[in-house]
Amino acid sequence: MLNAGKRAVALGLDCTVQSRLKATEQPLSDSIIPAPLFSVVVPVYCCAQCVNPLAERVLAALDALGSCEIVMVCDASPDDSWAAICALAATEARVRGILLSRNFGQHHAISAGIEHARGEWVYVMDCDLQDPPEDMPALWQMAQAGHDVVLGQRQERQDHLFKRATSALFYRFLGFLTDTRFDASVANFGIYHRRVIDTINAMPERSRFFPLMVHWTGFRAARVPVKHAKRVHGGSSYNLRKLIRLGLDIILSYSDKPLRLVVKLGFVVSLIAVLIAGISVYRYFSNDTTVAGFTSVMASIWLLGGMLLSSVGVVGLYVGRIHLDVKRRPVYVVQSTVGR
Repeated sequence: MLNAGKRAVALGLDCTVQSRLKATEQPLSDSIIPAPLFSVVVPVYCCAQCVNPLAERVLAALDALGSCEIVMVCDASPDDSWAAICALAATEARVRGILLSRNFGQHHAISAGIEHARGEWVYVMDCDLQDPPEDMPALWQMAQAGHDVVLGQRQERQDHLFKRATSALFYRFLGFLTDTRFDASVANFGIYHRRVIDTINAMPERSRFFPLMVHWTGFRAARVPVKHAKRVHGGSSYNLRKLIRLGLDIILSYSDKPLRLVVKLGFVVSLIAVLIAGISVYRYFSNDTTVAGFTSVMASIWLLGGMLLSSVGVVGLYVGRIHLDVKRRPVYVVQSTVGR
């Protein structure tokens, strides 16, 4: 932390906006400022036009419930999102901004936000206003009933058909390969107690998927039906290719089921080979042998070769994941911060 501060002075950076690496340093805090009851963590990407309306609606929804802060994490958005966050933080003391050095991904941005959140209860929501802030008091009311996690269950999703279909397919496939039940109507929108947030912050893995990490903690959870609004500005940054890449990353990081499936496949192939060998021996002693055809031999070689290469490839993906994790690189890199 001291070295990072020296570098910032050397570069002539403003004392309120400094570059730093997320490694072992503590989140932004000021011992003079009391911690709020609520922190609202918002990853921001290509949502410059939503920054001000989101903050206004969030503060209006939480003002009657207790003190709050909004932590907006700009995931190196190519639009004017960071400028909008800086302008908002200059006029609203309860807004803090974090700019990541490059696009690390939505769930890494969430990790940055929850590590800097100071509230006893932490809301997590997207910046696109499809999850209305007006439903936040309902989540808080359920949390007061003794739940550590309260998730918003979206009713009548307003996304287009392709988005809903790919999302449902993604979660079904993900649930099968991670042995976890996923509900496509539940995303990041929810409220989480400090003990849940601290547990997630203590997880050292480089790959991040916030809903699965919350599920793993095992704390008492509940769901509350919430409205789902249409996207007013922009579009989703997740296409089919990104969903497949995200799913593969999650599976390799949170489950060993592909390896177990490879082992089962090996047993099945071995059983088939034993049966074929038994049939061949039986036909030999029955004088019912024929000259083996070239096509069947080549097909068998290509089939087994492909299966072996696939199996080695699966193992190689896990080895690659281990290689990335043992580097112990930071989960994200903060370029600038704004706000108190």
